Amino acid sequence: MLLLAACSSQPPAAEEKKVEVKPEPVSGQTALFRMYQVARTWAPDCEVLKLDSLHIADVPDAPGKAGAWDGTFVSSSRGTARSYTWSAVDSVDSNLHKGVFQTGEQPYSGRGSKPFLIAAVKTDTDAALQTAKTKAVDYEKKNPGMPITFLLEETDRFPDPAWRVIWGESVGTSAFSVYVDAMTGSYLSTMH
Repeated sequence: MLLLAACSSQPPAAEEKKVEVKPEPVSGQTALFRMYQVARTWAPDCEVLKLDSLHIADVPDAPGKAGAWDGTFVSSSRGTARSYTWSAVDSVDSNLHKGVFQTGEQPYSGRGSKPFLIAAVKTDTDAALQTAKTKAVDYEKKNPGMPITFLLEETDRFPDPAWRVIWGESVGTSAFSVYVDAMTGSYLSTMH
């Protein structure tokens, strides 16, 4: 009888704990690759036109990383550009959706920034930030705690695509930024 009772009793079930997963910011290269995978389903010949980091309250930035990114890709065969965002969270305030999301398509005339192959982005934003900080020591001492924004594009100014590491919320509101070659990771120029 005791043997039967011992066999039929079951051990108490372990309490399951719900682990809340915090959204993590990602580097520019990571976000760009995620968007590129989706963009290739739209146009196999797509090239990168630009990539911007976005500051969102729901995901704190980390050095060289952001909680959301906005990218634009171009298809020569279609003559159009298509924008995508990548976000770590859904954000009603910023109108962002978690993961990769298409945000719009427009005609592309070839004016302004030049499109480039994703293979040209060999340096990630964390490495670009470290290079840029070597040129920003005095500026950071005078302006502690400034948000850092990233912009990736190819212009006539440099032969390769470049990360523009911006101290401030945007190019228009910034008084200081540093260009870093996205292919080699080398310092290019400082803008005051």
